[in-house]
Amino acid sequence: MSNVSSDSVTAIKDVTREQVLAEGIPGGFSILYNALSQLETLGVCRRGYFVEGLGGAQFALPGTVERLRAQKAVEESPPIVLAATDPAQPYGAALPWPKRGDDDPPSRRAARVRGAYVVLAGAEPVLYVEKGGRAIVTLVDPDDARLYPSFQALATFITGGRGRKLSLERIDGEPVVGSRLEGMLIELGFRAGPRKLTLSA
Repeated sequence: MSNVSSDSVTAIKDVTREQVLAEGIPGGFSILYNALSQLETLGVCRRGYFVEGLGGAQFALPGTVERLRAQKAVEESPPIVLAATDPAQPYGAALPWPKRGDDDPPSRRAARVRGAYVVLAGAEPVLYVEKGGRAIVTLVDPDDARLYPSFQALATFITGGRGRKLSLERIDGEPVVGSRLEGMLIELGFRAGPRKLTLSA
Protein backbone atom coordinates (compact mmCIF):
# COMPACT_ATOMS: atom_id res chain seq x y z
CA MET A 1 0.00 0.00 0.00
CA SER A 2 1.32 3.45 -0.83
CA ASN A 3 1.66 5.87 2.07
CA VAL A 4 -0.26 9.12 2.22
CA SER A 5 1.78 12.20 3.01
CA SER A 6 1.04 14.04 6.26
CA ASP A 7 0.04 17.19 4.37
CA SER A 8 -2.83 15.37 2.66
CA VAL A 9 -4.26 13.35 5.55
CA THR A 10 -8.01 13.66 6.01
CA ALA A 11 -10.26 13.29 9.02
CA ILE A 12 -10.09 9.51 9.46
CA LYS A 13 -10.31 7.23 12.43
CA ASP A 14 -6.58 6.74 12.92
CA VAL A 15 -4.68 6.68 16.23
CA THR A 16 -1.03 7.71 16.37
CA ARG A 17 1.42 8.47 19.17
CA GLU A 18 1.42 12.17 18.18
CA GLN A 19 -2.37 12.36 18.33
CA VAL A 20 -2.53 10.78 21.78
CA LEU A 21 0.16 13.15 23.09
CA ALA A 22 -1.65 16.17 21.62
CA GLU A 23 -4.90 15.16 23.32
CA GLY A 24 -3.13 14.87 26.69
CA ILE A 25 -4.39 11.38 27.49
CA PRO A 26 -3.05 10.31 30.91
CA GLY A 27 -0.39 7.63 30.52
CA GLY A 28 0.23 8.57 26.90
CA PHE A 29 0.41 6.18 23.98
CA SER A 30 1.98 3.33 25.94
CA ILE A 31 -1.15 2.92 28.07
CA LEU A 32 -3.25 2.46 24.93
CA TYR A 33 -0.78 0.35 22.97
CA ASN A 34 -1.58 -2.99 24.64
CA ALA A 35 -5.33 -2.44 24.31
CA LEU A 36 -4.97 -1.48 20.64
CA SER A 37 -2.79 -4.56 20.02
CA GLN A 38 -5.50 -6.77 21.52
CA LEU A 39 -8.11 -5.10 19.32
CA GLU A 40 -5.87 -5.83 16.33
CA THR A 41 -5.79 -9.53 17.32
CA LEU A 42 -9.60 -9.52 17.39
CA GLY A 43 -9.73 -7.89 13.94
CA VAL A 44 -11.34 -4.68 15.24
CA CYS A 45 -8.46 -2.48 14.09
CA ARG A 46 -5.31 -2.69 11.99
CA ARG A 47 -1.73 -1.69 12.75
CA GLY A 48 0.43 -0.18 10.04
CA TYR A 49 2.24 2.84 8.66
CA PHE A 50 -0.70 4.69 7.13
CA VAL A 51 0.30 8.35 7.29
CA GLU A 52 3.78 9.31 6.18
CA GLY A 53 5.68 11.50 8.62
CA LEU A 54 3.93 10.25 11.75
CA GLY A 55 5.11 7.56 14.18
CA GLY A 56 5.53 4.00 12.96
CA ALA A 57 2.95 2.51 15.34
CA GLN A 58 -0.38 3.61 13.90
CA PHE A 59 -3.72 1.91 14.49
CA ALA A 60 -6.82 2.41 12.36
CA LEU A 61 -10.23 0.92 11.73
CA PRO A 62 -10.25 -1.45 8.73
CA GLY A 63 -12.28 1.02 6.65
CA THR A 64 -9.63 3.69 7.14
CA VAL A 65 -7.22 1.92 4.82
CA GLU A 66 -9.76 2.02 2.00
CA ARG A 67 -10.46 5.71 2.69
CA LEU A 68 -6.74 6.48 2.47
CA ARG A 69 -6.57 4.65 -0.85
CA ALA A 70 -9.49 6.75 -2.07
CA GLN A 71 -7.66 9.97 -1.12
CA LYS A 72 -8.07 11.46 -4.59
CA ALA A 73 -11.85 11.47 -4.25
CA VAL A 74 -11.56 13.17 -0.86
CA GLU A 75 -9.33 15.90 -2.30
CA GLU A 76 -12.02 16.70 -4.88
CA SER A 77 -14.79 17.04 -2.27
CA PRO A 78 -16.14 20.52 -1.39
CA PRO A 79 -14.59 22.43 1.52
CA ILE A 80 -15.95 21.85 5.02
CA VAL A 81 -15.91 23.97 8.18
CA LEU A 82 -14.86 22.34 11.46
CA ALA A 83 -14.15 23.62 14.95
CA ALA A 84 -10.40 24.00 15.43
CA THR A 85 -10.62 21.62 18.41
CA ASP A 86 -12.71 18.98 16.62
CA PRO A 87 -10.98 15.55 16.87
CA ALA A 88 -11.69 15.09 13.15
CA GLN A 89 -9.50 18.13 12.46
CA PRO A 90 -5.90 16.87 12.84
CA TYR A 91 -3.97 20.15 12.46
CA GLY A 92 -2.39 21.50 15.60
CA ALA A 93 -2.62 18.02 17.16
CA ALA A 94 -1.38 15.14 15.02
CA LEU A 95 -0.18 17.40 12.19
CA PRO A 96 1.55 20.79 12.24
CA TRP A 97 -0.26 23.84 10.87
CA PRO A 98 1.02 24.85 7.44
CA LYS A 99 3.18 27.96 7.22
CA ARG A 100 3.14 30.28 4.22
CA GLY A 101 6.72 31.33 4.84
CA ASP A 102 9.37 31.92 7.48
CA ASP A 103 8.23 35.52 7.82
CA ASP A 104 4.79 34.56 9.21
CA PRO A 105 4.49 36.33 12.58
CA PRO A 106 3.06 34.29 15.50
CA SER A 107 -0.05 36.51 15.50
CA ARG A 108 -0.92 35.16 12.04
CA ARG A 109 -0.59 31.49 12.92
CA ALA A 110 -3.44 29.12 13.56
CA ALA A 111 -3.95 27.48 16.95
CA ARG A 112 -6.11 24.68 18.28
CA VAL A 113 -8.37 26.78 20.53
CA ARG A 114 -12.03 26.58 21.47
CA GLY A 115 -14.21 28.99 19.48
CA ALA A 116 -11.99 29.01 16.36
CA TYR A 117 -12.86 27.39 13.03
CA VAL A 118 -10.86 25.77 10.25
CA VAL A 119 -12.00 25.40 6.64
CA LEU A 120 -10.56 22.26 5.05
CA ALA A 121 -10.49 21.77 1.29
CA GLY A 122 -9.99 18.07 0.75
CA ALA A 123 -7.50 17.25 3.48
CA GLU A 124 -5.72 20.58 3.75
CA PRO A 125 -6.58 23.64 5.84
CA VAL A 126 -7.23 26.73 3.73
CA LEU A 127 -8.75 29.21 6.21
CA TYR A 128 -8.45 29.70 9.94
CA VAL A 129 -11.11 31.83 11.68
CA GLU A 130 -9.83 33.15 15.00
CA LYS A 131 -11.89 32.85 18.18
CA GLY A 132 -14.46 35.65 18.25
CA GLY A 133 -14.67 35.90 14.46
CA ARG A 134 -12.69 39.13 14.16
CA ALA A 135 -9.81 37.80 12.08
CA ILE A 136 -9.11 35.20 9.40
CA VAL A 137 -5.75 33.74 8.46
CA THR A 138 -5.36 32.25 4.98
CA LEU A 139 -3.19 29.13 5.07
CA VAL A 140 -2.52 28.91 1.34
CA ASP A 141 -0.95 31.16 -1.27
CA PRO A 142 -2.97 34.25 -2.29
CA ASP A 143 -3.65 32.88 -5.79
CA ASP A 144 -4.76 29.41 -4.62
CA ALA A 145 -7.95 28.32 -6.41
CA ARG A 146 -9.35 26.85 -3.18
CA LEU A 147 -9.72 30.25 -1.48
CA TYR A 148 -13.04 31.25 -3.08
CA PRO A 149 -14.84 27.92 -2.45
CA SER A 150 -13.48 27.89 1.12
CA PHE A 151 -14.81 31.39 1.84
CA GLN A 152 -18.07 30.31 0.20
CA ALA A 153 -18.28 27.27 2.52
CA LEU A 154 -17.60 29.52 5.52
CA ALA A 155 -20.34 31.97 4.44
CA THR A 156 -22.83 29.11 4.01
CA PHE A 157 -21.86 27.74 7.43
CA ILE A 158 -22.50 31.09 9.13
CA THR A 159 -25.67 32.11 7.23
CA GLY A 160 -27.07 28.61 7.80
CA GLY A 161 -26.96 29.25 11.55
CA ARG A 162 -24.26 26.69 12.28
CA GLY A 163 -21.65 29.21 13.39
CA ARG A 164 -21.51 32.47 15.28
CA LYS A 165 -21.67 35.90 13.66
CA LEU A 166 -18.44 37.11 12.08
CA SER A 167 -17.36 40.72 12.63
CA LEU A 168 -14.28 40.55 10.46
CA GLU A 169 -11.73 43.29 11.08
CA ARG A 170 -8.48 41.71 9.86
CA ILE A 171 -7.35 39.21 7.29
CA ASP A 172 -3.77 37.94 7.38
CA GLY A 173 -2.95 40.61 9.95
CA GLU A 174 -4.10 43.50 7.73
CA PRO A 175 -7.38 45.48 7.83
CA VAL A 176 -10.09 43.67 5.84
CA VAL A 177 -11.63 46.96 4.67
CA GLY A 178 -9.63 47.94 1.61
CA SER A 179 -8.02 44.51 1.29
CA ARG A 180 -7.85 42.57 -1.97
CA LEU A 181 -10.47 40.15 -0.58
CA GLU A 182 -13.04 42.76 0.46
CA GLY A 183 -14.97 42.65 -2.83
CA MET A 184 -15.18 38.85 -2.80
CA LEU A 185 -16.41 38.82 0.80
CA ILE A 186 -19.14 41.38 0.03
CA GLU A 187 -20.16 39.25 -2.96
CA LEU A 188 -20.51 36.28 -0.58
CA GLY A 189 -22.90 38.21 1.70
CA PHE A 190 -20.69 40.12 4.13
CA ARG A 191 -22.07 43.57 4.99
CA ALA A 192 -19.62 46.45 4.70
CA GLY A 193 -19.01 48.79 7.61
CA PRO A 194 -16.48 51.56 8.22
CA ARG A 195 -13.92 49.23 9.88
CA LYS A 196 -15.26 45.70 9.49
CA LEU A 197 -17.30 43.28 7.41
CA THR A 198 -20.08 41.37 9.17
CA LEU A 199 -21.90 38.15 8.38
CA SER A 200 -24.63 36.45 10.38
CA ALA A 201 -27.51 34.00 9.98
